[in-house]
Amino acid sequence: MNTIKRAPWQADALLLLVTLLAAGGWISSKEALAGMPPMLFIGTRFLLAGLILMVFAWPALRRMPARRVRRGAFVGLLFSAAIACWVLGLEHSTHLGESAFIHSLGILLVPIVARLLFGDRPPCTTWIALPVALIGFVLLSLNAGFTIEASQLFMVCSALCFAVLININTRVVRNLPPLPFATLQLLVVGTALTLISLLTERETPSLSPSIVGWFLASALLASSLRFYIQIKAQSMTTPSHAAVILMLEAVWTALLAGWWFSETMTLLQLIGCGLIFTALLINRWYWVRKVLQRWLPS
Repeated sequence: MNTIKRAPWQADALLLLVTLLAAGGWISSKEALAGMPPMLFIGTRFLLAGLILMVFAWPALRRMPARRVRRGAFVGLLFSAAIACWVLGLEHSTHLGESAFIHSLGILLVPIVARLLFGDRPPCTTWIALPVALIGFVLLSLNAGFTIEASQLFMVCSALCFAVLININTRVVRNLPPLPFATLQLLVVGTALTLISLLTERETPSLSPSIVGWFLASALLASSLRFYIQIKAQSMTTPSHAAVILMLEAVWTALLAGWWFSETMTLLQLIGCGLIFTALLINRWYWVRKVLQRWLPS
């Protein structure tokens, strides 16, 4: 009985750790990109992470029917498009905190994409949150002098791809066991983007000890360990509850980038990021309220 009572709190703690690992992944990835082409970096990172997880997932993967493997591989290709846009946005980004908040728009776009692709009816909070997020993004664009930067465009594309990916995940592979499915996704992403790198990128990697260290940190901590903990935590709580806590990734990224890269935000950036985060809270208000009721004493 005690274990059951503790489980929700354990899930919250693990999800908070996931957001910190994800935020650290923005830092380690940006550092590694200083010496590696973007597709080579992200491809080999996911390939290594997938091979590590396969050690734990191999028994389940070996028993998985071919039809389910094909479904997982299809979703992995969608994941490849999303993560390719993300790493290109990261490469061009001069402000990680801002990029992280723009990327978090993917959470808000999930019900919109569900409406367009599957006819689902979004909750009324989505229609309230959408103009708030749009104003926030406009303010971030105004900060660059009435222009949309390449990093912002790539991050918006990545957010949209992730919104499509989440919708496909919930419908196509809802009955697949999470660990082998995540492993399959990482392997497909790693293989696809590594091949794209070999075919398109001509830049020679500069693999100094520090670059290798940042690459390993992003692969082992921000990918393998993060996905493993996230899968465990999500099995202990509901997806909507998990999504509320995972929104903190952008906040931690902005704080870490401020500490590590000495990034500062202009007033427009602060207001823009604040409006985007407010929109995320509005969109998930029902579950935000439940989380607050759990965390705060009655």
